[in-house]
Amino acid sequence: MRQREPDFFQNLQDEFSDVRAWVDRTVVLAYAVAAGLFVVTFTWLSEAAFELFKHLHGQAPWAVLVWTPCLTALIVWCTRRFAPGAAGSGIPQVMAALDHGITPGMRAGLVSMRLTFAKIVLGAGALLAGLSAGREGPSVQVAAGVMHDARRWLRPGSAMSEHALLVAGGAAGIAAAFNAPLAGVVFAIEELSKKMESRNNGLIIAAIVVAGLVAISVFGNLTYFGSIEVPRLSWHAFWPGLLVALVCGVLGGLFSRLLAASLQGLPDRFSAFRRRFPVRFAAAAGLGVAIIGLVTGGATFGAGAEQVRHMLAGEADMSPVYVLLKLVATWLTSWSGVPGGIFAPSLSIGGGIGHDVAMLLGGDDARLLAPSLIALGMAGFLAATTQAPLTSFIIVMEMINGRSMVLSLMAAAMLSSLIARLISRPLYSALAGMMTRRLQRRGGADTVPHAEPVTEPGAEPLAEPGPAPHGKPGEGPSEGLDTPPPVGPEGPPPPR
Repeated sequence: MRQREPDFFQNLQDEFSDVRAWVDRTVVLAYAVAAGLFVVTFTWLSEAAFELFKHLHGQAPWAVLVWTPCLTALIVWCTRRFAPGAAGSGIPQVMAALDHGITPGMRAGLVSMRLTFAKIVLGAGALLAGLSAGREGPSVQVAAGVMHDARRWLRPGSAMSEHALLVAGGAAGIAAAFNAPLAGVVFAIEELSKKMESRNNGLIIAAIVVAGLVAISVFGNLTYFGSIEVPRLSWHAFWPGLLVALVCGVLGGLFSRLLAASLQGLPDRFSAFRRRFPVRFAAAAGLGVAIIGLVTGGATFGAGAEQVRHMLAGEADMSPVYVLLKLVATWLTSWSGVPGGIFAPSLSIGGGIGHDVAMLLGGDDARLLAPSLIALGMAGFLAATTQAPLTSFIIVMEMINGRSMVLSLMAAAMLSSLIARLISRPLYSALAGMMTRRLQRRGGADTVPHAEPVTEPGAEPLAEPGPAPHGKPGEGPSEGLDTPPPVGPEGPPPPR
């Protein structure tokens, strides 16, 4: 049967006659603006906090041996006491919230306006402590919490479902944090949604773009790392580029596996100490980060964006062990349980790999190829760690205005991600799966704890290996959710 051509005037009348649909769209776009503003506020606070830390480090370098451990312990105590769902990166929480097996009460412990405020304050606190953490991953949870709040104003059966709001919010966080709207759209498809429903994908993309425009209107239409000068690439650059991708794939896969195993909890003394005394463990991890930072002259403190800028400008005097020490500092930071991401530190580690390979070449080749190899390293290591190659290469491309390198960045990200998959499961998916299982084990209860007592000193382990109520034998804690069962009106549960 022959299909009729669309009736333009009838369709236009139907479109504008549905007033409630336009109200829903207005609400979503208004919340997208709010999400962008929250991410901008988070960016300001984070940068101001790290500037204060750098001032402290510059005035009294040895003071960080006290400042960083104490502030790390305080952040972890506050996180566990008031906002357990704010711990860690924030991306696994949003992915877990998108799981169809999660109830609305459980979802409130993963994304909410309350957690958005907590993530901003505690995430900025992590940079005030000088920890090796980024704000970009946490921005996903910040923006998702804002967008998720829009559901209260939408009509039942609205095209923007709760799932769609979370996808739009998480991707808007990436777009606003990196000033990279295209990366936000790809992140929504590759990591959060896997696919987007045709009935609301236009509004989702509009929300992502609006949040990105808010960030651009505040910070200007500038690329994150400026623009790099790319030389005319030839087969002479093939082998160094291949080496960068291979090293990034192996190190990124090992790093991802180490993070997942550490956050899940292993039957070793360190993990047992972390379960029993989480605040003391956080202080020890903070001390480790402080020592590494002093050894490197402050290079490993913070997210690492400043080091990448120096490398791209050819002004960096990097230690040969910078990559290893930055990786260890980032691992300790994540393991401590503070709210903080690994996106920016991963870019710094990958940039260091590219810089080291360029230095191996020596001579004019090092000077000419260094920016390109650093960019390939950033895309490769981020792709290997997150196993999201499309998002990774687009983020780097937009951050350095590197459209002339699009094929090279794509190849490095794909190859590094492929190698990492032979070593480790996708990090965020693994952590989100652990969170989902732990929430579902907690009982058929429709809520998760918004606050918990911190049982130090001398408390029983928070999650000992072995049989647990509603649980699987020997399964350890997950990122941000290694907490005891919620305390009810009758008081805490009896010791196991």
